[in-house]
Amino acid sequence: MKKSYIFRKTIVALLFLFTGNIIAQTINGKVVGENGDSLPFVNVVEKGTTNGVNTDENGKFSINVKKLPTILTISSIGFKTVEKNVTSVSSITIKLLEDSVGLEEVVLSIGSRNKSRTVVDSPVPIDVIDVKELLTSGPQVNLNQILNYVAPSFSSNTQTISDGTDHVDPASLRGLGPDQVLVLVNGKRRHTSSLINVNGTFGRGSVGTDLNAIPAASIKRIEVLRDGAAAQYGSDAIAGVINIVLNDTTDQLNLSVTSGANVSKYAEEQTGGMDGESVNVSASYGIKLGKEGGFINFSGDFDYRNPYSRMKEWEGDIFNGANAIEWVASNSGMNLADLSLSEVQFAAQGVTYFDLQTKNAIANANSLVDIFGVDDGSNSMAGILSTLNVNSSGQTTGIIPLDFTEQELVVRGQERSDYNMRVGQSGLRGGRFFANMLLPLDDNGTELYSFGGFGSRNGNSAGFYRLPNQERTYTPIYINGFLPEINSKIKDQSVAVGIRGKISEWDVDVSNTWGKNGFLYEITNTSNASLLNDSSTEFDAGGFSFTQNTTNVDFSKKYKDVFKGLNAAFGSEYRTEIYEIVAGEEASYTQYDGDGLPVIGSTSSTEDFFGRTRPGASQVFPGFSPDNEVVKDRNSIGVYADLEADLTEKLLVSLAGRFENYSDFGSTFNYKVSSRYKLNENINIRGAFNTGFRAPSLHQLNFNSTSTIFDNLGNPQEVGTFANDSRVAKLLGIPELKQEESASVSLGFTAKIPSANLKVTVDGYWVGIEDRVVYTGQFTTNDTNSNTNDDSDSEFGKLLEKANATAASFFANAIDTESKGLDVVITHSAELGDGMRLKSDLSATFSQTKQVDDIHSSQQIANAGLVDTYFPEDSRVYLEEAVPRTKVNLSNTLSTDRFNVFLRNVYFGEVTEATTDLDRQQVFSSKIVTDLSVGFKATEELTFTVGANNLFDIYPDKAATSFSDGGNNRSDGRFDWSRRAQQFGIGGRFVFARLSFVIK
Repeated sequence: MKKSYIFRKTIVALLFLFTGNIIAQTINGKVVGENGDSLPFVNVVEKGTTNGVNTDENGKFSINVKKLPTILTISSIGFKTVEKNVTSVSSITIKLLEDSVGLEEVVLSIGSRNKSRTVVDSPVPIDVIDVKELLTSGPQVNLNQILNYVAPSFSSNTQTISDGTDHVDPASLRGLGPDQVLVLVNGKRRHTSSLINVNGTFGRGSVGTDLNAIPAASIKRIEVLRDGAAAQYGSDAIAGVINIVLNDTTDQLNLSVTSGANVSKYAEEQTGGMDGESVNVSASYGIKLGKEGGFINFSGDFDYRNPYSRMKEWEGDIFNGANAIEWVASNSGMNLADLSLSEVQFAAQGVTYFDLQTKNAIANANSLVDIFGVDDGSNSMAGILSTLNVNSSGQTTGIIPLDFTEQELVVRGQERSDYNMRVGQSGLRGGRFFANMLLPLDDNGTELYSFGGFGSRNGNSAGFYRLPNQERTYTPIYINGFLPEINSKIKDQSVAVGIRGKISEWDVDVSNTWGKNGFLYEITNTSNASLLNDSSTEFDAGGFSFTQNTTNVDFSKKYKDVFKGLNAAFGSEYRTEIYEIVAGEEASYTQYDGDGLPVIGSTSSTEDFFGRTRPGASQVFPGFSPDNEVVKDRNSIGVYADLEADLTEKLLVSLAGRFENYSDFGSTFNYKVSSRYKLNENINIRGAFNTGFRAPSLHQLNFNSTSTIFDNLGNPQEVGTFANDSRVAKLLGIPELKQEESASVSLGFTAKIPSANLKVTVDGYWVGIEDRVVYTGQFTTNDTNSNTNDDSDSEFGKLLEKANATAASFFANAIDTESKGLDVVITHSAELGDGMRLKSDLSATFSQTKQVDDIHSSQQIANAGLVDTYFPEDSRVYLEEAVPRTKVNLSNTLSTDRFNVFLRNVYFGEVTEATTDLDRQQVFSSKIVTDLSVGFKATEELTFTVGANNLFDIYPDKAATSFSDGGNNRSDGRFDWSRRAQQFGIGGRFVFARLSFVIK
């Protein structure tokens, strides 16, 4: 699907303009609230036109109109929209009543560079979300979850057992990837996270923006543009744009304390009760700067979240014969790090459940090999406490230690649940601070503005339990095995400074925005098994950071007398990016031999009793080595032009084009055509066509590391991720990365029935993406075909060995995709009398993403029959079916002067288990999650709110216990609910209470 194929021609119609003699009139007025207070920054728009202004800090406005009489539309978030019929130029006063409806009249910051464009007359679909209302009544306090439950096509869930992704939630728009939605703050590009998702989650291989680094208390509203916008805003805006508009309130302190916990039938490892306790404290306060509307607003929050687990009981093997002997030896005061043959023989006699024959055989053994055997592939030998492992072809592949789990649990006085993982929510502690400032500099509209913030977040998650019977566990340190923990230290910083004003008749905005995200790993309760007793239990594993600096110069001008209004805009952007990987301490990434020296070609690692090689590096997360370290940068420069014209009172047409050049992969040009036609005052038809692109992130171009990945059977694999320009990639014919290209079409309508206070929007869309970047499957040592029997001595094998890896993965432009869907939004408001108001919102998304055309593998990979490794089946499911393709949200808010009742039902569509085994791709059925809260306004300053998310304690379907092949996806009890397919999480009911203060 090439651009020339999708959209070969653009037809431009010649439209004729008929004008008459019009005399300009000036209307002066003031907007006040119910108590007579002046209302600043209110939108005042001449109805049916794009002519509009904002009130100043004293609530005053002055607007020029072409003729009288006319109708003015006055709107602001939190107030009912008013239409005022004006027949003369006499000064008028307009009173607004409080209401949370009316967001469709908000002047937008995205989707158009026309400064008077509102939601209701936009040519593309835009959701405007009042965050203040949601923070008052909703259970969610972090930005990802707020959007997940309110925005129709936004999806995000907390992940589990996925390394760094446990701490930064991947999010998507319209079912596309986390890196295909652009995030802005106050209209300026925000930096992405430094984390790239490489574990088994939705969005694998992508880099998103850490929305939870922004305190919700700092946000006035969120604008979600559900349409491609690369021609307007540049790379990443394929699915759409999320713009976060920061708080500008002054002389008002908002303080909120929210505390809650999961009260669920499956809490506390499925025994029932309460877990996952959390506390969030947030505050916001602003002060005026000068007398011309300047302000500075400070906002911040602190939160604490306990982890929870939904694993019931480990069902697999735990102990072998060596563990039984060690337990007796330990209780006898022997040194487990250096047990001799005679000590092993002595301790074996104390294992109460060994039969007499076994004890006698051990007592008469001539060596430890006679007792335990030796694991050496086809040369393996069984011992008294092991048997040979023979494959279906009759070939010996190793040994299997005998299992003594049930007997040893009794001896140690333990239960299987003592060996559980933590499957669920990670622990979290963090704080964020943001500021937003505006300072008028003169009487001509020149303004200095700045915003930014910083945040620190420490997370704690756990990996797979390292059992006593595994060679990964050095039992002299951890005789009962151990649960290794990943501790993240995430720091996020940003600052933007700009000045805007007029040069001649042009509005000019010059700004610079800087942001940095850092992610460091500290691994605790772990060990480097190859170091034996010399291993530490804590490691600095290194980390990475991403820095972005963006400079913008934007010009715009409104020509009121051209057509029915023409807005022209152009500008440029210069962006620099730096990506850095920092190595950890040596023991976090190195495998050692018996002398405590790093393993090289002529030496080998230490072994356990059964001759199994002990892996090196810190268990659960191997650290970054000096070979992984990179400091890579690039720059890009873009220029754009944008024209938006009301050709007639009914027809709006918008054209945009953008050229961008990247220092590391070349140039691209993209364009957008959109239009809106007013059938009448209440019905609009709108549509758009655009092309787009996404430059491969510096993370995708340069990330390299070795990670412990557990396969479908729960077996650990050391998988190396290699850059596309590496020697390993060249041996497999992996091509270097290039940009993704897209084309999209949207068509929809908006309608309103004023007499019924009902508004409807319906928008369909199609998005095609070429050369989409994915994270490949795992190529093993035989995959270069240089030696069909054993490739470990080849160049490919030696490079894997150097990286402490047994398999290799890459980022690649492997596939083309198509996404299509339908978004529906219906809003209704009703006055029920006695000051009672009911607001209802129904939003729904129906989407489908699928791979199209052939996989773009190299000829070398195709010849080797490895196309299905290049883009494996589980990656297809992550792309197409691992998140709900249907989501419906019905929210109702019933409010009076003192009470507020919030009821929300969210329908989450079915999802599919992401696995390469077709027989085990379980489909999890759709569910409905209900939220309910009740708020009581005790005084003008104090409000109490109590409620619940997931009121009825709904869980996704459990993983099936058996499939047609006799297996399952439960991994011996680790995962009763899927970790690879996410609908709404596995926390169950969350009950909360909130105390809110508003002090003016």
